[in-house]
Amino acid sequence: MLLSYLKPLDCIVRQNRIFGILTLCVILFGITHIHAASYVPIKDREGSGLAMTSSPYANAIGKAVLDSGGNAIDAAVAVSYALAVTHPAAGNIGGGGFALIHLANGEDIALDFREVAPKAASRDMFLDSRGEVIPNAAVTGYLSVGVPGSVKGMSAMLDKYGTKTLSELLEPAVMLAEKGFMVTQRQQETMQEVQSDFAKFESSSKYFLKENGEVYKDGDILIQKDLAKTLRILQKEGESAFYQGEIAKAMVSDIQKGGGILTLQDLKDYEVKWRKPLHGSYRGYDIITMPPPSSGGAHILEILNIIENADMAKLGFASSKSIHLLTEAMRQAQADRSSFMGDPDFIDLPLDTLLSKEYAREVYRSIKTNRATPSDRIIPGLGKIKQNNNPNLHEGSNTTHFSVVDKWGNAVSVTYTLNRRYGSGAAVSGYGFLLNDQMENFSIKVGYPNRHGMIEGTNNAIAPNKRPLSTMSPTMILKDGKLYVVLGSPGSGKIISVVAQVIVNLIDYKMDLVTAVESPRFHMQWQPDTLDIEKFSINKDTQEILKRMGYKVVETDTMGDVNAILIDPKTGIIYGTLDPRRKI
Repeated sequence: MLLSYLKPLDCIVRQNRIFGILTLCVILFGITHIHAASYVPIKDREGSGLAMTSSPYANAIGKAVLDSGGNAIDAAVAVSYALAVTHPAAGNIGGGGFALIHLANGEDIALDFREVAPKAASRDMFLDSRGEVIPNAAVTGYLSVGVPGSVKGMSAMLDKYGTKTLSELLEPAVMLAEKGFMVTQRQQETMQEVQSDFAKFESSSKYFLKENGEVYKDGDILIQKDLAKTLRILQKEGESAFYQGEIAKAMVSDIQKGGGILTLQDLKDYEVKWRKPLHGSYRGYDIITMPPPSSGGAHILEILNIIENADMAKLGFASSKSIHLLTEAMRQAQADRSSFMGDPDFIDLPLDTLLSKEYAREVYRSIKTNRATPSDRIIPGLGKIKQNNNPNLHEGSNTTHFSVVDKWGNAVSVTYTLNRRYGSGAAVSGYGFLLNDQMENFSIKVGYPNRHGMIEGTNNAIAPNKRPLSTMSPTMILKDGKLYVVLGSPGSGKIISVVAQVIVNLIDYKMDLVTAVESPRFHMQWQPDTLDIEKFSINKDTQEILKRMGYKVVETDTMGDVNAILIDPKTGIIYGTLDPRRKI
């Protein structure tokens, strides 16, 4: 059972306990465009729920699980593995991430399956004998690999709240890996961007390059037999195969032969963390979001707290005044993030201050009415919080997000990643999956600008078993105590800005879900001191006003890839939307 925007021309009929006798279409040809510049929301016509992802295959699989009686957690697990096959730039089993779960009984839970540094990791492991950063050592190859969490994260979620077996939920991903999926134009482009990295590794060349060394092209079918084998092993043996068994041994063998430091003991000792979500409020709505080591949730709440002091609706969407206020709120929040955040298991975080309405009022009062404040004049914490850290900010931009809601009112919001596009570039030989390069998310050297030009700090320094800081921000909105919206986005440091703006669009500007997601976006990161705007999004007159206010306006590529679901409070009908800024 596939969503209406899929046009299958080649289907495989399989007997499967999830789907009964289901025509599960591997869609070897003829995927139609999912949306144009403007479109109606996707409606849950069957009344079972929706799954919104960046992959049409994963959307169809998630929907089929829901239609067959599975809950949102079941569907999220099936979607996660489907994305590991069809979105290899970010979907993964060799990476990690965060899940925010809302249960029909009203309970909210956060699951942290972020990667951790191996036990042999050390603060200066990416520096040479002169204390200089070794180029690309934390970005490409086996030394950059953190202990993966995705497989254990999905199993933990399923064991605690799911209704179906892992074996059942893996079957569609196995089929896609065995029979292949159609490569898109965008996937061709991203593979070309990392083609030279794939070429460095025999395994990756085998899996992601053709025999002549070229990448797969738009319309080609990518078959992944070794990945299918790995998923079959997980079907039979579960997560233990990945963390202690056959897959673990193969992973460690490749990593250590390639100069990495991850060990079998690292894999065996890896644990997910169940955490308490952050709760905030915005104009009468409840905002539920991810706690640290995600910094995204905290600073989305901080931004909303600051702008709540103004009448955003009166200022107007995309006006110079509303952009100015949001930009200054982003600037302070990013400065605070860079100065105070890190792994809560290693450092104390001043969340009580940063998330207080009083602190937000003080920030609001400090914002000049018609003038930008230069970033070098921003004082993190307004000078009220003791600072034991130099600034840091970094997250790989090739993350992916998906949202799931079922007919009972359970919901899952997941953002997970390999960090950089296609992670370390190294795949596990004989098993077909890519390894993360999550070690790059730590502060490689205090005061050293990373590849995004951002300055690294001390709270996020490398340490054994430590989780790197993240901006990934799976989020939910509740209205009158009931689930209203599920959302999130990839996008590196821009995730915070993207999610905050979609929330403002929905609540302040009363936009429908589609318009709220497709509307123009902008971003202020504190450092560098630029106001980034999407190309062709803000008219030149408004840009000129912003420049006169002191902003350095820079037109950039699109920001984020929001996959969101809204439950109509009046009818209970579930609607979903996909971002026109699709990453695949």
